[in-house]
Amino acid sequence: MIDSILRDLRQPEYIHVLINPLPIYGLAMGLLGLIVAFFLRSLRAQIVTLIIVMVSAASAWPVYEFGEQAYDRVLSMADEPGQAWLDEHRDRGEDCIWFFYGLAALSAVALVAPRKWPRSAMPLVASVILLSAVTLGFGGYIAYAGGKIRHREFRNVPPPAKKPDHEH
Repeated sequence: MIDSILRDLRQPEYIHVLINPLPIYGLAMGLLGLIVAFFLRSLRAQIVTLIIVMVSAASAWPVYEFGEQAYDRVLSMADEPGQAWLDEHRDRGEDCIWFFYGLAALSAVALVAPRKWPRSAMPLVASVILLSAVTLGFGGYIAYAGGKIRHREFRNVPPPAKKPDHEH
């Protein structure tokens, strides 16, 4: 059993599937907590939830990297509609990953800047809340296509049209 687990952990597609909920679920929990902390004006709760948001947003980076590493193998396993959804998932990830990176950076700023400029705390937290909501939406947009790659039961709409081949 241990050998099987270790073998799985060497496969980028397995790691991608294992960690891909982190940016979305973590961000959703962090966002809800940050909203509550904002309205309660609890500095401690804001710090904790800003850290959750920052770590969740930053976790999109390994999800993206393992997804890129797994692309060819998953492409070879997918049927034709799944291949179209895989390409769409990849395109969406490439286009939207920047929101996660920006949110991680903004969260870090919101944690550090108020020490030097205390009046910046509330506007920064409000900005993190807004960008978190937008980024969470983009995370769902990326995941929507990803869920249709190998799960035929989720394919309730036709696959996206194949785009001309382009380098990734």
